[in-house]
Amino acid sequence: MQATQHISRRTLLAAAAAGAVTAVASPARPALATPSRRSAPALFRTAGRVREAADGFVEYTWPGIAFEGRFRGTGVGIVLDDANNDYDVQIDGASVSTLVTPGETTARIDGLTDAEHTVRLVKRTECTWAAGRFGGFTPATGGEVLPPPAARSRQIEFIGDSYTAGYGNLSGTRDCSGNGGVNRNSDADLAFGALTARSLGADHQLNAFSGRGMVRNYNGGEPGTDYRTYYDRALLNVDGDVWRNPGTWQPQLVVIGLGINDFSTPLNPGEPWATQDALAAAWESAYHGFLDKLRARYGTRTHLVVSATAVASTTVFADTAQRVVRTRNAQGDSRVGYWYYDDPGLDRLGCDWHPSAHDHRIISGLLDQYLATLPLDW
Repeated sequence: MQATQHISRRTLLAAAAAGAVTAVASPARPALATPSRRSAPALFRTAGRVREAADGFVEYTWPGIAFEGRFRGTGVGIVLDDANNDYDVQIDGASVSTLVTPGETTARIDGLTDAEHTVRLVKRTECTWAAGRFGGFTPATGGEVLPPPAARSRQIEFIGDSYTAGYGNLSGTRDCSGNGGVNRNSDADLAFGALTARSLGADHQLNAFSGRGMVRNYNGGEPGTDYRTYYDRALLNVDGDVWRNPGTWQPQLVVIGLGINDFSTPLNPGEPWATQDALAAAWESAYHGFLDKLRARYGTRTHLVVSATAVASTTVFADTAQRVVRTRNAQGDSRVGYWYYDDPGLDRLGCDWHPSAHDHRIISGLLDQYLATLPLDW
């Protein structure tokens, strides 16, 4: 018999009154029954990169993946198998619960008005070493899971590192080791990309991997790999995995944020670049190759935004990113743009000096302003 978490109507009302979500403790982990989703595969939707497992679950690793559904009745169950990640549950657009490393469980939201409702489950955290598993939505007694909401016509893909992932954005203190750690203080759904996507009414993917750069990872770590090693995957923890686009993902806009990790720390002895100039040249060449890949995948009408921000005391990142864009424009590709973001109001009070939730709102606003200048084909 599978474990079940119940969130009562009293809890929902208290959470709404407090303007907060409710933390749900992890249940015991007995065997999880195969969900009914097998016979009804269209009863939820996602724009995220997932892979279907043989038992009817879907598996995933990228942050910010969300599942949306509709149901009629007084409650809904959420079938999960994930002992590593945290999730938010939203009913009719309002957050009502946070599931903290739920394990094998059906989390139930009960005590709702007997009517039609929407439900959204969103993965808050990064966990690149293990896949989460979602088994679908189940109705309360007497209720019914309905066909999911229609896909949004606008699509945005965000490619990046910890800034894009929302790393530690809820912390409020740069040292969050005694404050629950990075995972308990991260919410990808409050990162700037997710905020901008919602402001534009767009579906989105947050294909972000903390610590990774275009050619060099943070402080030269894990040499021989970089962001490009993982970009094509649905499951980051599976070597050689390739995400199969179901044919529904064709973003009109791709925002790329890679370079902070390449340039934020000094080169170490033994790294393949003798100087910062050599690193910048390698980064620039790799960036052109990555843009070529995106062009081949999404076509010439998609807008590709090369973003940069302040890094340490050097302008190499911003200068090189701007040069990449100038080169593409000179070659006749006018739909490659340059977006530099910084603001004196950024407090960087997230974990390890990362942007806070306050900062992500500022950055999202700056991105909104920049995107308003583009001739987007929505």
